[in-house]
Amino acid sequence: MGNAWRDRVVMPPGIVSQAVIIAVGSELLTPDRLDTNSLFVTRTLNQLGIQVRYKTIVSDDCDDVCLALRAAIQHAELVVVTGGLGPTDDDITRQAISNVFDLPLEEDSATAVTIRSRFKARGLAMPEINLRQALVPKGAIQIPNTRGTAPGLWIDRPTLKCVVLPGPPRELEPMFERIALDRIASLSNGRCIFRRVIVIAGRTESSVDEIVSPIYSRWRSAPVPIETSILASLGQIELHLSVAGEDEEKATVELDRAIKELLTVLGKDLVSAEGARLEDVVGDLLRSRRCRVTVAESCTGGLITSRLTDVPGSSAYVRAGWVVYSNDAKVDILGVDRELLRKHGAVSEPVARAMAVQARERAKVEYAIGVTGIAGPGGGSSQKPVGTVYVSLAGPEGQLWDCRLNFPGGRERVKHQASQAALDMLRRALLE
Repeated sequence: MGNAWRDRVVMPPGIVSQAVIIAVGSELLTPDRLDTNSLFVTRTLNQLGIQVRYKTIVSDDCDDVCLALRAAIQHAELVVVTGGLGPTDDDITRQAISNVFDLPLEEDSATAVTIRSRFKARGLAMPEINLRQALVPKGAIQIPNTRGTAPGLWIDRPTLKCVVLPGPPRELEPMFERIALDRIASLSNGRCIFRRVIVIAGRTESSVDEIVSPIYSRWRSAPVPIETSILASLGQIELHLSVAGEDEEKATVELDRAIKELLTVLGKDLVSAEGARLEDVVGDLLRSRRCRVTVAESCTGGLITSRLTDVPGSSAYVRAGWVVYSNDAKVDILGVDRELLRKHGAVSEPVARAMAVQARERAKVEYAIGVTGIAGPGGGSSQKPVGTVYVSLAGPEGQLWDCRLNFPGGRERVKHQASQAALDMLRRALLE
């Protein structure tokens, strides 16, 4: 949609500034399904300057949905409900809306005809239960569904608006875009929320907060306030900056100024001011410096190479890669000295360094990464516990960078953090 709302809709001082999202569906409370609709709805609302106070997922139980609706009404001027508009017994959203807003359900004849026509056009007999989708709370406005049989609903109250949409994303997204443009935009305050995501590596969450909090505490009371939140994930920290306003150029200036201020205190720990992945940043640096890289991996099992090659166009700088998991592979394929393995063990700085040096010579590239470690759950010792990882980087003119790390968590977490550390080591070397 881009700036379509601002271009097409005159926005008076708004009555809608905050929203709550309710996702209905017992399947969303299992590990097999994710509520992606809330992300789309949030992004669309933020473009209109509407903050989402909270999101909640509710099972296919009418009482639970009613409880969630009544709570949402107390916290926001706009409630967006997704899911539960199908034809089966567990599709109870219409009934919950009827109960909470005291609107009896009535069959809409035009909607019933539309549903019958859709089945007829496909040469299918319509089960009578599909007519449940023609039930409409009295006084609600229907939102046409061009991609399915369940229309959406718009409930209008002087101090509350409620949007009800079907769960399938291919149906929900165009419907919500349309209702956002036709109705919600004219009710918002005309302000947009402009965001930047700052990616930081090499620091813990508490370390970042200690350094940055004196800065962003001033931003909140500035003439153009900047709101911040901090998010920790495996191997990196994210700072989310946001400015609410009508003037995109002014917001951009303020965000750029804030990022420059962060750069002065974070230095090379700041990976990206645009939320870019580490592998993308490394790829850009390799390409701009006309350098190539190769990787020799043991405990990460090819993960580093995989991340590098996830970037389109990475064939310009990824030369080759080796997964040398066993000691024999390290010796026979890379040419690591067997005496090093005997003396120091496979998980050691000398072996990681030898892997990097040998890989660089074989691939004839500027940079080579060597990684070896203990991903677990077994194999650790008191000297080298599970999570111990050695990363080495061999660069042009004989430069070498080494580090020993110890990562918490299970096997996948150790592997991911090791790959993150290796890519960050390469990033920092490229910046020197």
